[in-house]
Amino acid sequence: MYQYKGIEDTIAAIATPAGQGGIGIVRISGKDAMAIASQMVRLRSNKRVQDCASHTVHYGVVMDKAHVIDEVLVTLMRGPKSYTGEDVVEISGHGGMTVLRAVLQTILAAGARLAGPGEFTKRAFLNGRMDLTQAEAVIDIIQAKTSNFLRQSQHQLKGELSTKLNAIREELIKIYTMVEALINFPEDGIDAQGRQQITARIRLQEKEVDALLASGQSGRLLKEGIRIVLCGKPNVGKSSLLNALLKQERAIVTDIAGTTRDVLEESAQIKGIPISLVDTAGILEPRDLIEKEAIARSHLYIKSADLVLLVLDQSRQLEAQDQLLIEQLKTAPVLLVINKMDLPSKLETSVPEKLFSQEHMVKVSALNASSIQALEDKIVDIIAKGKNLDTDGILVNNIRHMKALEEAQKNLQDATRLMQEETSLEFISEDIKSAINQLDAITGRNIDEDLLDRIFSEFCIGK
Repeated sequence: MYQYKGIEDTIAAIATPAGQGGIGIVRISGKDAMAIASQMVRLRSNKRVQDCASHTVHYGVVMDKAHVIDEVLVTLMRGPKSYTGEDVVEISGHGGMTVLRAVLQTILAAGARLAGPGEFTKRAFLNGRMDLTQAEAVIDIIQAKTSNFLRQSQHQLKGELSTKLNAIREELIKIYTMVEALINFPEDGIDAQGRQQITARIRLQEKEVDALLASGQSGRLLKEGIRIVLCGKPNVGKSSLLNALLKQERAIVTDIAGTTRDVLEESAQIKGIPISLVDTAGILEPRDLIEKEAIARSHLYIKSADLVLLVLDQSRQLEAQDQLLIEQLKTAPVLLVINKMDLPSKLETSVPEKLFSQEHMVKVSALNASSIQALEDKIVDIIAKGKNLDTDGILVNNIRHMKALEEAQKNLQDATRLMQEETSLEFISEDIKSAINQLDAITGRNIDEDLLDRIFSEFCIGK
């Protein structure tokens, strides 16, 4: 399939995160994994590691010449029934970095080389243990910010997206074979009915691709989330609102105007969507250089926001500062939040109501968390553009996958158009073939080696 320099090497790396912990794991993979482990591990059973059965665990010690480095459990998995498809040894010892590095150094001295980022998973892909979508799901599982995205990544790791792509691919191959047969045996010819039948089959697969592309919005939201910026004049309750959305006391809240003098950014999740919440300084007229810088940062965050929560205080009349903010946010994606609904209303809402529809306005009390659920519902509705957010089906969440699907969609649209225009079948055949190649690029059947290296470079060492 692919011939990579170093693929025959035996590799090793620490597979657990840096820092202290109860357990740390050093992983070895390759044709010499068992022999290397036999050199450095003394088992309590007095057996050699390479003589032990596959998929067994043994107690022993790691030795550096005559010195014991650590007491360990050694797990043996012979290829091809292992994560990488090769012989794999995992040495589980104490979780301090000093002892783990000592174990790793002993392995390297015995003949292994240090694994590169994602090299274990790359070998799993190269050895046919998983396709590229499943390999990419591994890093998504590691980096998942919410349980919903974790569940989606687990579906992809099981091969659900691959199964769908392969079903489309197989049907396109059948269509391609049919068209090629007509090209190679022109005496058989093709009538209008035959063209209609082929066109209908192409359109059916185009719809399947369209459905995967349509899932991209939900997939990307679950993976990357959005940035929400809170803005408003001093003392309207932005920090209280931030705390209410975070469901913990994170921002300092006082009655003193201008308490927040810098941007405060925190992570949360709303209905399974990862959210970056930014509380901006409410100061409009800076008193010093610190406040001037805080205002400059606030403007930068507002410009980059996926959604701005403009907070007004119901217990105060609309002031020039409020109107200035409303004017400045005319072109931004804004949800108007009228806070302090627990207090008597003095707010004349005619001005904001002219600019914000009821769908982009909500009343809350951040102090007692009243209607915060309604605010969260409104946020999700806006970012999902009124559509139900799918969290259970097959979702595409990878930009690389989306681009390839868009190209495949274009190829199939072109093939359909050319069939209707009764263009020569050679051009239609090429479009179908190109669509198949795009699907193969997603699963890894057909992919540039440099791109493959870039994909795995995003992985951590040891995975």
